[in-house]
Amino acid sequence: MTDGEGGLLALALLALVGGAVAGFVGAIFRLALGQADQLRNALIGWAHGKDAAGFLLVIAVCAGATAIAGWLVRRFSPHAAGSGIPHVEAVLRGELPPIPFRLIPVKFFGGLLAIGAGLALGREGPTVQMGASLAHLVGKIFGRSWPDCRVLIAAGAGAGLGTAFNAPIAGAVFVLEELVQRFERRIAIAAVGASATAIGVARLLLGDTPDFDVSGLGYGDAETRPLYFAFGALAGLLAVAYNRLLIATRAAARRLIFGRADLRGALIGAAVGTLGWFAPDLIGGGDAITQRVLTGGAPLAVIPAAFLIRFALGAVSYAAGTPGGLFAPMLVLGAQFGFLCGAVCRALGPYLNVQPEAFAVVGIAAFFAGVVRAPITGIVLATEMTGSVSMLLPMLCACSMAMLAATLLKDPPIYDSLRERALPADGPIATAEQPGAIPAAEESNKGPPDN
Repeated sequence: MTDGEGGLLALALLALVGGAVAGFVGAIFRLALGQADQLRNALIGWAHGKDAAGFLLVIAVCAGATAIAGWLVRRFSPHAAGSGIPHVEAVLRGELPPIPFRLIPVKFFGGLLAIGAGLALGREGPTVQMGASLAHLVGKIFGRSWPDCRVLIAAGAGAGLGTAFNAPIAGAVFVLEELVQRFERRIAIAAVGASATAIGVARLLLGDTPDFDVSGLGYGDAETRPLYFAFGALAGLLAVAYNRLLIATRAAARRLIFGRADLRGALIGAAVGTLGWFAPDLIGGGDAITQRVLTGGAPLAVIPAAFLIRFALGAVSYAAGTPGGLFAPMLVLGAQFGFLCGAVCRALGPYLNVQPEAFAVVGIAAFFAGVVRAPITGIVLATEMTGSVSMLLPMLCACSMAMLAATLLKDPPIYDSLRERALPADGPIATAEQPGAIPAAEESNKGPPDN
């Protein structure tokens, strides 16, 4: 065995270790979020029996939880704000340094408080950034060089995404398609191995069933295929609107209350608590909403209003600057929009074999492709989360048009926009470990990034 082969073998083994650690932490995070959701719903149900005092209590708890989450970010780890995926991408590109490992508890507990309080944020942002940091920590413990640590960071991030959605292949594909945006053999080997061990460990705690229960979807008739092309174009236009709303809302929120993340979080948390009092099913990550839509259990009459509320809530929640991702809220919007479009197609063409639930599955992938511009990841993610392969061709049709529409409108992918706003105005500064990056010690001297 040559030195190069030996180094690759050692790197692959470390990726397995990093993936297992990321899978364990990600699974614990998912379980904790489930308990937080139950606690929030129980609190709201109990508070309804206390009239005005209960109403004020719900608002105070939600505001307090998000304020603490914002304070943790501002005080201990500014780069723990938001999704974290833009920061991981910047690290892999050499534009920013790996951040201190204190991010891990800030991301864990900050995300638990913010998402548990009802903000429409996803669990995958924290698990991706924590997975990247944990895998990097494994590399540092074993004295690996920066090139090897870079591979482990990418692999750990993919393991985190796979754990968040019980989707190991999507996690590995996400690394190559979105994080590094090219095929690197060493990263591919590490990413696949890390995702495998992450899911193996996570399923010991979470079980091995798909996240969403979807059944009875046919492959679709040839007559319905043009509908998916048209639907994909609409999803692309919607994705552009969502991207621009996210950026504009976050920029506006950062000007509120002198840029204080904790006070901004308290204000947004109070607003979410108010919404939760009247419509508790509409707040939080949204998995339950997506499940009801995918099985046709959501009343068609209320989906348009719920969609508009979630559309705005996702942007407002992300503007809080607390830990939390974008993927899970996008799944909700994609499923709702797809179901609505499918229902319209069925009404206009009753002679066609149109299933609104099928459009909902396709909508998850198409909206994701339009927002993130990572169509293969979106298709694989939707397929793994629903356990259904019958929608692969319709998803391919819709994702192609969603990508085309968003690209023709010259709208940048959301993570590119967020990453560029996270970079310092004077560009990266070289360090001994990672050329072209700002020293990690300088992180505490900067305000929270716009990511």
